[in-house]
Amino acid sequence: MGRKITLATCSLNQWALDFDGNLARILESIEIAKSKGAKYRLGPELEICGYGCADHFYESDTLLHCFQVLKELLESPVTQDIICDVGMPIMHHSVRYNCRVIFLNKAREVEEYFLPRMLQDVTGQETVPFGDGVLSTKDTCIGSEICVELWKPRSPHVDMGLDGVEIFTNSSASYHQLRKADLRVSLVRSATAKSGGIYLFANQRGCDGDRLYYDGCAMIAINGDIVAQGKQFTLDDVDVVTATLDLEDVRSYRGERCHPHVESEHKPYHRVKVSFSLSDSQDIFLPPHDPIEWQLHTAEEEIRLGPACWLWDYLRRSGQAGFLLPLSGGVDSSSTACIVFSMCHLVCEAVRAGNTQVLADVRQVVSDVSYTPEDPRELCGRLFTTCYMASENSSQDTCSRARQLAEQIGSTHINLNIDLAVKGMLGVFSMVTGKLPQFRANGGSTRENLALQNVQARIRMVLAYLFAQLSLWANGKAGGLLVLGSANVDESLTGYFTKYDCSSADINPIGGISKTDLKSFLQHCVDRFQLTALSSVMAAPPTAELEPLCNGQVCQTDESDMGMTYSELSVIGRLRKISKCGPYSMFCKLIHMWRDNLSLSEVANKVKRFFRMYSVNRHKMTTVTPAYHAENYSPDDNRFDLRPILYNTRTGPGSSGASIARLPKWSLKIPLILKVAVTELLRPLDL
Repeated sequence: MGRKITLATCSLNQWALDFDGNLARILESIEIAKSKGAKYRLGPELEICGYGCADHFYESDTLLHCFQVLKELLESPVTQDIICDVGMPIMHHSVRYNCRVIFLNKAREVEEYFLPRMLQDVTGQETVPFGDGVLSTKDTCIGSEICVELWKPRSPHVDMGLDGVEIFTNSSASYHQLRKADLRVSLVRSATAKSGGIYLFANQRGCDGDRLYYDGCAMIAINGDIVAQGKQFTLDDVDVVTATLDLEDVRSYRGERCHPHVESEHKPYHRVKVSFSLSDSQDIFLPPHDPIEWQLHTAEEEIRLGPACWLWDYLRRSGQAGFLLPLSGGVDSSSTACIVFSMCHLVCEAVRAGNTQVLADVRQVVSDVSYTPEDPRELCGRLFTTCYMASENSSQDTCSRARQLAEQIGSTHINLNIDLAVKGMLGVFSMVTGKLPQFRANGGSTRENLALQNVQARIRMVLAYLFAQLSLWANGKAGGLLVLGSANVDESLTGYFTKYDCSSADINPIGGISKTDLKSFLQHCVDRFQLTALSSVMAAPPTAELEPLCNGQVCQTDESDMGMTYSELSVIGRLRKISKCGPYSMFCKLIHMWRDNLSLSEVANKVKRFFRMYSVNRHKMTTVTPAYHAENYSPDDNRFDLRPILYNTRTGPGSSGASIARLPKWSLKIPLILKVAVTELLRPLDL
């Protein structure tokens, strides 16, 4: 045996999900390594799918296409007579692994932690236990789990319960999401229903400076029943929940149901003994709390309350004097206006209830130390400015709807026309180039038509910030206004908005809410606040009003531009993010979900259209307004949608007999798979 070996490692400029290009670069690197006599070749991490695949790592399509590339590598003559070390994700026992990364978790180990001197002086101790232990008092045993551990399949409370722990605590930072509270309550109930015990759940509340709103919901449960419930949405900074419970109820419950000696072996927890009792000899006279029914909010109530509380926290901590909203008279901007109006209701209710902190905050916001808000409409007039920005493409209907809603909620309303500013911008362009673009309706090209729409939208953004900064100054008042955006989650998902248009704002309370939920929310506001102007808003087709009118009527509609309805977009968004579907997986699901309304080819075209829109517009997510998080299919790239912003959307050479256009080139095999699947399914149905 020889002692000398030749090894190869490499750096590859791989592209996330560019399976064709990644395969070619891997093969080239192997070929070069062999030409230099190497017998071992090491490639970069996740080189087959690309390291930047991020959330695509969780999609089954990604795993499928990685194996397809691996198959071609194995079959290629280039890979013969050399050890090839390639990187790709693998699923094993329903868990996805990056095989070059190892995480080590030490389970239930307790170590000595040396205290800082300042604490040694106070406690008289040099060290304290650090790790996974439980607290043993004279009368019971208490164990803790942290936030997400409650949601895990093997939560610590399971083993702690088998080890005799009677009280479980969870200090959480669980953020609000539509329809999430029910699941949270179910998990707390389940934690004590199987083997008994008491569960105390504490949670953060409010906006901590980001897109999330932490919605409270502190609770206490015993043996599967909730006995105390805290508030979910409130402007109170402190909300304390208490309950009196009988430890003997836990022991009796466990005596019948829990038999640790027949359970699988478990390692006992380290016990930190404390000479202290939670109980008292006189507590026999204290009545224990009875089970209660948890009062859940509807989704419409959650939209009315959650974003409103988030807006109030953001406003009072920002140092600004209120909000400005470009109000178009459509569902989205009207929903945002209603949320601000709901915020004003919450502020007035809190002040009436004696909340001195809210009173102090609202006085600071309006710069009036003697002010006491009593009427939400009057407060709305102080804090909220709405602005309808008309153009020659705007209809009287939208103008009227915006004005009527502003009157009903009490906002300070501004009507202005942007045509002069648009013509000025186009005049500059024409002076430089000698050309003047035209709308498609007037004989212009698609590029001209799109540019003319975009300049209107961007002018509105510029004017919104101008009025936000100076409108209070013009009226002799102090402070500036925060600009509110009003793009819903479905529009953001497809990129159906102009980059840096009036959707570009300081914050957006509806950016994580679907159009479908917003329509239901508006009906809720009609019933709750008697805002009758919303009825005509809900009845009107969504439109950007950026193209010329036809005989005074709107011709352009959002759903026509996007090629799909908002309800369809909601389904697609959930499949893409929550179900982790790529194009092929989504097509396979939708042909069954939509079989009563759409043909196979129509489903295929919608899937291809969506993924192309998503791909070519993904760059817009880098500038999307920070939005209140309300749905777990939000496309906000800051935290909830970790996908690339630059995709390979070029189409490759078509194959013979192709009757359906190729999808964006997300992967090596998707276009062929989808084409074959649709073609084969179409034939027997004779469509």
